[in-house]
Amino acid sequence: MIGYYVHHVGQGHAVRATAIAAQLDEPVTGLSSLPRPAGWRGPWVQLPLDDTEPVDRATTDADGRLHWVPLRHEGLRRRMARIASWINRAGPTAVVSDVSIEVALLARLHGVPVVSFALPGRRDDEAHRLGFAASSLILSAWPAGAAGMLEGLDDAARSRHLPVGAISRFATAAGRHAQPHPTTAPKRRPRVLVLNGRGGGGVSDESLERARRVAPGWDWTLVGGDASWVDDPWPLLRRTDVVVTHAGQGAIADVSAARRPAVVIPQRRPHDEQRHTAAVLEAGAWPAVVAESFDSADWGELLTQACESDGSAWRSWNDGRGASRAAAAIAAVSAGGAGATSGAGAAAEPLGARASDTPPPATAAGDGPSLELAS
Repeated sequence: MIGYYVHHVGQGHAVRATAIAAQLDEPVTGLSSLPRPAGWRGPWVQLPLDDTEPVDRATTDADGRLHWVPLRHEGLRRRMARIASWINRAGPTAVVSDVSIEVALLARLHGVPVVSFALPGRRDDEAHRLGFAASSLILSAWPAGAAGMLEGLDDAARSRHLPVGAISRFATAAGRHAQPHPTTAPKRRPRVLVLNGRGGGGVSDESLERARRVAPGWDWTLVGGDASWVDDPWPLLRRTDVVVTHAGQGAIADVSAARRPAVVIPQRRPHDEQRHTAAVLEAGAWPAVVAESFDSADWGELLTQACESDGSAWRSWNDGRGASRAAAAIAAVSAGGAGATSGAGAAAEPLGARASDTPPPATAAGDGPSLELAS
């Protein structure tokens, strides 16, 4: 049995967990304050929230040693007790933390090997260093060639760090465009799809109207956020010519799976998470144009520039194998305990290491699309 902690802010952690769990032969129990995701195959332990008011904001980080441990918070106490009780009953062979330093430490204090996900950004604070030190393996959902995504790892943590490539809920699409490029399809206007996440800081309706006035030759569609959330954006992604998106990992993974050129606008997040991602995309050969803000963007120029990019260049970011690589690495740790990191690295070859190989056959991920079909 493997335990999988899923952070409850946004939807990206749950999407990633569902994709990876579907690739594991071992049973996987989800541990989260989120409802059980559609397509989740194993048990799901619903956790109490640990961020409901009242919260003593002066005590949340234990003087910088941890990230979220507010004193005298009933939700935190019940949450950690429920995880500890499950560990005691289930006797897991590994726990995946995506992401919580505190949950990683709790599992390690029970003698359970931990696989932690590392997010982009500068992660050299004391809490991250402690969590990484307690982890048998550190996974990241970007390709090994994306230098600069993660800063602050010491040598020991770096030796246990394995980038596996982007992880999307969607199979990667074949070819550059599902439809002809707008320059060869004059009977319709080019389409731009704007993606909002659920983490806050998205594009407002007013901002979208201003963009329409700046670039009137484009058909604009806004999805995401609480008001216009779309459970399955895949048809929209495949029909559009350019995607405008924040730099969250899940959004970039889905855009890259669709092989669509993108305008990427990083949002403010702790540890400069999205700014690191945007900077790496801008410096690389991926089909992404970076803008500082939605409201100040020169949309006519940006959309034209993005539309001239080759969407198939996303293959080196997302080849459709990220979930299976992560699952292989987690399975190796589960099979061998804390000493399995070398085996995990061998089991999950980094993206791009064998670019000439034929992709594995497509396999279904729960009730959703295939995760293994590479273009």
